[in-house]
Amino acid sequence: MTDIFENYLSSTGGLSAEEINFSVKFFKPVHLKKGDFFIREDEPCRHIGFIASGAVKAYAVDKEGKENITCFKFENEFVTSFPEFVKQEKSKRSIRAIEDCVIYRIGYADYQHLLGQVTAWNGVIKWVMEQEYNQKERYLLNYNNRSAVDKYRHILSDEPMLVQRTTTQDLASYLGVTQRSLTRAKGQIHRPNTL
Repeated sequence: MTDIFENYLSSTGGLSAEEINFSVKFFKPVHLKKGDFFIREDEPCRHIGFIASGAVKAYAVDKEGKENITCFKFENEFVTSFPEFVKQEKSKRSIRAIEDCVIYRIGYADYQHLLGQVTAWNGVIKWVMEQEYNQKERYLLNYNNRSAVDKYRHILSDEPMLVQRTTTQDLASYLGVTQRSLTRAKGQIHRPNTL
């Protein structure tokens, strides 16, 4: 399983083989079952994780107790609540497994040590942050102020993994529509053409 992580670090192009070998020692594998938390809202954000297998959702709970999903993360992606991790504050959202996962995680002290020892990690983190920003930007461009049908159509063409690996309830929350609207949108798009 560490091969997946090592291959990912190698693909960033920022770390030498020696730096990768040194770095992976700081990341410990954690096995999460579907439904387990990686990070809980209102608890200190202590870890960054790299998903070797599985998937998670990130969400905040509103006053009515409803989950508002802000993103999904899959294999070969880093996951944390970055602003709170960097400041070592309480997380503003939860990150929870939607499938069984293996996540390589690093704590804050080891993360700081690693940045001090391997300066190239600053470039890797910058790249990860850019990916995070681009994901949020794409979300705003593709899902803001659009109908449920348009949102679902975009998911089918650009992010089909979400349809395959998330529940209708979670997908509806992510798209900012009701489950009923999403089910109707699916029906409209998948309805067989009748003559």
